Amino acid sequence: MKADGLLPENTKVRSSKYLNNVIEQDHRHIKSRTNVTLGFKRFRSAATTISGIELTHRIRKGQFDLTELGLKEATAPAVWNTVLSTR
Repeated sequence: MKADGLLPENTKVRSSKYLNNVIEQDHRHIKSRTNVTLGFKRFRSAATTISGIELTHRIRKGQFDLTELGLKEATAPAVWNTVLSTR
């Protein structure tokens, strides 16, 4: 594509197709956590587990503001219950 003139010369081409896919990279944490399980028997348990993984990942990335919910000094179960009730 550089030779065709479609890309600027200073563009870096990545060799891994997964590095180009931002959504794939964002969901790799969920995949790595759920692949080690034997599978979910019920949809509710799957939804709860995946919600928890997504919540911890969002908190770690700084995308979830605990002060907005008034939970700055709250314990983990209180945060979890509040987040699940707002869904």
